[in-house]
Amino acid sequence: MLVRPARFCFNPETAVSNHFQQAIAGLDESAIQAQAFAEFDAMVSTLRGKGMRVLVVDDTPEPAKPDAVFPNNWGTFHPDGRVLLYPMCAPNRRPERRPDILEMLGRAFTITQVHDLSGAEQQGRYLEGTGSIIFDHVHRVAYACLSARTDADLFGSVCAQLGYRPVAFRAQDAQGHAIYHTNVMLCVGAHFAVICLESITDPMERAAVTDSLEQTGHELVDISLAQVARFAGNMLTLQPASGPELLAMSQSAYDALTISQRQTLSRYADLVPLAIPTIETIGGGSARCMLAEVFLPEKQVSDQKTRHP
Repeated sequence: MLVRPARFCFNPETAVSNHFQQAIAGLDESAIQAQAFAEFDAMVSTLRGKGMRVLVVDDTPEPAKPDAVFPNNWGTFHPDGRVLLYPMCAPNRRPERRPDILEMLGRAFTITQVHDLSGAEQQGRYLEGTGSIIFDHVHRVAYACLSARTDADLFGSVCAQLGYRPVAFRAQDAQGHAIYHTNVMLCVGAHFAVICLESITDPMERAAVTDSLEQTGHELVDISLAQVARFAGNMLTLQPASGPELLAMSQSAYDALTISQRQTLSRYADLVPLAIPTIETIGGGSARCMLAEVFLPEKQVSDQKTRHP
């Protein structure tokens, strides 16, 4: 599921903790929105052309939601019919949790329970979906880089609820800032993991993460902090209707990878670079952040091209 943004722009509320966000000089709001639309629509077209079923939901103009294009932060949708709604750090992101989207999903998929964790916002505790949590669904392990947006206790509680083994650690960018979301420095596929080991500054935590990934049979592709800054860790494996898995990433991320790294990843999935420079520069999130996986059991075949009003 992707959300086509209605009011995409630089979000000062999230920029406090997201040091990947950058303003683009010389672009007014209308130009930014036009470029975001074009990048979004091209991404959807590419994914559908690769055999992916893509549900596009339109953002609502009011209230303004500058980061609505990143729906992976507010909800996860599980194979047993459970939906988890997550507490968000920035107040202007909280309206992204829209009941009408759940109603729309409920018409096509079975939703057995909705667990709303958003009350933690009142205590200043946050956990931002699959931005904060990287799920290894095959081995039922979950990884989280702790930060202002990823609370350790909430992470442990979600893992206990879902039956996943938690692996928590801390990570920093090249400037020494806490990395705001785990999914910019870690991607876990079925048999590989893209990870920035140098960002995990504590040797014991680095060893624990490495051991967990290697013991579950993952080949590690170690990326640098410079590559992280170009969103080379912000990737997601996708399974099309037929054929091999895809590895979705931005064009910037693809260009940042070395030839050797691309060759390693190509053994496990077809690499799909997506040109989203405006969205990832201004939004501070990349291709993986735009993708909300829907694992809910399906009721009926629905038209993937239908947009929700």
